[in-house]
Amino acid sequence: MTRQRIGRPVRASSFVGRRQETAEVKRLVAAHRLVSLTGTGGVGKTRLVLHAVPRLARAFADGVHIVQLAGVRDASLVPLALIEALNIRDVSGRSPVRVLIDQLQDRESLLVLDNCEHLADACSRLVETLLAETDRVRVLATSRHPLDVTAQHVLEVQPLATPTPGEPLPPKPALEYPALALFADRAAAVLPGFSLTADNQDAVAALCRRLDGLPLAIELAAVRMRALGVQQLLERLDRRHRLLADSADSASDDVLSQHRTLRAAVDWSHDLCTPEEQTVWARASVFAGSFDLGAAEEVCAGPGLDRDEMVDAVAGLVDKSLLVRDGDAVHARYRMLESIRQYGLDRLREDGGRAEAVARRRVRDWCLDFVEECERRWFGPDQPELVRRLHAESDLIRSAFEFCLNTSGELRAGLKLAGHLWFFWFATGALVEGRYWLERLLAAAPEPTVARARALWSLALMLLSQGNAVRAAPLVEEAHELALRLGDEAEAAHTYFGRGGALLISGDYTRARVVYEEALSRPPREGESMSLVGFKYVELAHVLAIQGEFDRAMALCEDFRQVCLTYGEQWIHSYLLRILAFAEWAKGDQTAARVHARECLRLKRAVGDVFGTGMTLELLAAVHARDGEGRPAAVLLGAAKRIWQDAHVALDRTPSHGPVRTEAEEGARALLGGGFKSAYQEGLDLTSDHAVAYALGERESAARPVLDSPLTRRETEVAELLAEGLTNQQIADRLVVALRTAEGHVERILSKLGFTSRSQVAVWTEGRRAIRP
Repeated sequence: MTRQRIGRPVRASSFVGRRQETAEVKRLVAAHRLVSLTGTGGVGKTRLVLHAVPRLARAFADGVHIVQLAGVRDASLVPLALIEALNIRDVSGRSPVRVLIDQLQDRESLLVLDNCEHLADACSRLVETLLAETDRVRVLATSRHPLDVTAQHVLEVQPLATPTPGEPLPPKPALEYPALALFADRAAAVLPGFSLTADNQDAVAALCRRLDGLPLAIELAAVRMRALGVQQLLERLDRRHRLLADSADSASDDVLSQHRTLRAAVDWSHDLCTPEEQTVWARASVFAGSFDLGAAEEVCAGPGLDRDEMVDAVAGLVDKSLLVRDGDAVHARYRMLESIRQYGLDRLREDGGRAEAVARRRVRDWCLDFVEECERRWFGPDQPELVRRLHAESDLIRSAFEFCLNTSGELRAGLKLAGHLWFFWFATGALVEGRYWLERLLAAAPEPTVARARALWSLALMLLSQGNAVRAAPLVEEAHELALRLGDEAEAAHTYFGRGGALLISGDYTRARVVYEEALSRPPREGESMSLVGFKYVELAHVLAIQGEFDRAMALCEDFRQVCLTYGEQWIHSYLLRILAFAEWAKGDQTAARVHARECLRLKRAVGDVFGTGMTLELLAAVHARDGEGRPAAVLLGAAKRIWQDAHVALDRTPSHGPVRTEAEEGARALLGGGFKSAYQEGLDLTSDHAVAYALGERESAARPVLDSPLTRRETEVAELLAEGLTNQQIADRLVVALRTAEGHVERILSKLGFTSRSQVAVWTEGRRAIRP
């Protein structure tokens, strides 16, 4: 099965020129395992890569994965950034690099590492290791300088072509000189109706030459067409460029010249900003990756800038192309190009770094407030939205962790932040990242605090999900004793889930039952997580069902299901449904077990619970086997095995889960005989999403790729145009519809597909073309 995936893409405006470079990127990636695009800041390396990616997707059966590294400041986080982009949910406890090697061992994937220059050594080491340890992985990197890796092929991205001084322009200069075409395109965006004419084309050509053909500098200049004419633009830029050049050395190196040119353009853009816009630019430069308006208000408002001025300041920076708007019509996000961000940091550091420290502490405060709010809202109807938001803020949260680990007096805040993220890491299977931060912070902050108690049991939950009861048990007991010593009853109550879980996965059901019954003998404490209260019901019901007390187990599930239904909760509800289905299956009620197992899968899909999905697929396979349906049983067993293989864990062989799979497999083999192997292989070839669709009856065959689409015929047509790189206006012109109509189609496509960028739609479209019969 062809699997296309794109990781953390960004939205780009219309793409102009670079046709030959795009073709060259495609050729080089086909011929070399490592291709590095190099060039000065603002030359358009990222834009070129994002344009080329959809055209590369069909060549890689296991997908193209974009890893945005601009927001990663700590070199040790590079492997984790790849793990997130690859959507790896590994629970084995191995090192992140080992996880990547094993995941990519048999995959045919392209990894796109964007903005490597500030992490050059870490990227070089990781890329060299991955290329040496895998056979079919290829890497496309962008950096201002080549990576230090043997056998790489370097393509230096040059500025856009401009006319030679004194040379007569051809009849249609925009067709021959992409720098002029880019200026005309961007100027038309702020001055509707603008185009190259005989009256202005000489001035535009001179302007593009003065800007050395640098796309970013051209875009920044074109924005000023809202207030100035081309000749006025040229005169002001020429004067500013001469001043900057006179203050620098007289070196004629093209790179130095281009750097001065970009600096002149950015300097001028800064001078033309309002004081409020300048303040936001400087303070927002501490954001790693993208951010939303709420985060900007918390971090940037303050002395010299009122909160009610933020919207206008942000809008002004977007209008001037100094902030890029990402996200969709519902969830607006913003980001800075790296050259613009670095300029803002330089401005912020003009007071010796005091303003930067204040801004980074505000980022820390915002992350802590945000995560605490997410945890408060977690037991409710907003879980899918909270998962989406937490993924979107991952770069910002990582930067807060780095700040806490590297700044005196901030370790307790870091521990508190990590402890409040337990539910996200646990629910989504991001255990590698969870362990990474919890282990570092616990080692650095040994003081006996409530934050440490929570971090200890949070780490224990990560370890239990990885099947490591031996290490988890003492951690959760330490957390329990510390919470009692500090008089925090809620934190002490939180430890019961982990204490019983360590016994349960070890097969000590009698003692596990004692722990859970003791926990449920007391009412919830003030401040106790309702999710962890729910897990006590889940696990006690699980133990009871294993011990044959089916009716009591089902009654416990029904009791807390009513709580979940009242609150609109889905995650704990899905686990209750699985245990309910397990008890019904064990009791012999296959019809009820099938209904509840499928209902469980629907909820797990909504929340993204990969491991719960694997266990439920096995349970549903056992239901099919008992009902004499060997083929779906074998397919689902293979699909679950794929999940366990990708996670490098053997939950299917633990005492509490293994018997279900064993019976399902024995039953399916008896029913299918020699046909078991092919049906099982069909399941192994399924992604988790496709396996759930098959289990729910949304796919008739596991062997045939699904081309069914949620898009209408018109939306499919628009998606094809998005894959060609057309803007909304160009789509409207092509389809002869109003701009707002085209925008509405794009918004609905993003919503239906669950995407956040046009690049994802492009890769999705290319992937469907690749598997279309």
